[in-house]
Amino acid sequence: MEPRNVYRFFTRVAAQSGLRVVRLHDARHGCATLLTAASVVPRVTIDVYTHVAYDTQREAISHMDPLPKRRLPGA
Repeated sequence: MEPRNVYRFFTRVAAQSGLRVVRLHDARHGCATLLTAASVVPRVTIDVYTHVAYDTQREAISHMDPLPKRRLPGA
């Protein structure tokens, strides 16, 4: 599947669902930020985030803002 087709599918489904359309890259980072804010264990966050090296990913997620000024839904 070509990357542009993945993005077209993603934007169509997001729009049909009433969600704000964002870049897939931003959605990926947003997912990692929410997992970190929800205190999901780093190994799971890394598996979802799918960086090749554990150390590289651990370093990347350690710099994420865990949403200190906002509450997560249901929190």
